[in-house]
Amino acid sequence: MALPTDLALPYEFAAPLVTERLRLRPQNPGDLEDVHAYQSRDDVCRYLLYEPRTREQLTEKLTAHEASVILAVDGDYVQLAMELPGTPSLGDPQRPRVIGDLYFTIASVENSKAEIGWTLHPDFHGQGYAAEAARAVLDLAFGRMRLHRVVAELDPRNDASIALCRRLGMREEAFFAKDLWFKGAWADTGMYAILDSEWAARA
Repeated sequence: MALPTDLALPYEFAAPLVTERLRLRPQNPGDLEDVHAYQSRDDVCRYLLYEPRTREQLTEKLTAHEASVILAVDGDYVQLAMELPGTPSLGDPQRPRVIGDLYFTIASVENSKAEIGWTLHPDFHGQGYAAEAARAVLDLAFGRMRLHRVVAELDPRNDASIALCRRLGMREEAFFAKDLWFKGAWADTGMYAILDSEWAARA
């Protein structure tokens, strides 16, 4: 089976991605308290596939995320911490703080497709942090990795994530009605996507 000839995988996250305000690097167990501060909240997990997580659950997850740094085959993923440098207004000016995370996975090498998703602490909503992180990863996906297509699957009730998809230039491609058994009830799924050519046109 022939694969896309211009695809540049594997890719290893050997160094953080640095944006104007953030460092994006694989999560690790040292992020436990910061990640627990938002992933333990009902409002954060409302549209996510998991329930609020305990410290014990997160320790296991963060250990796995620390080891997942290479994107090469279907299912490979990275879970990137959105790390904000130390700021006096947050207490310790020397202590970086993880304010959210960004998920990126190879959905299909054969079809040169990846999936992206994000979670952010509510204290940092509305400040453009998730968009800043997602743009950096999309630049990497379409530039360095030379992927063809990136998708985002989400709960259509999640207005904030839909707005972010649109800001990134992703278009709604599908609405699946009651296709997912989700936390005790049937739920809908929305799909948004962007192509490499569309991302290049925006740049």
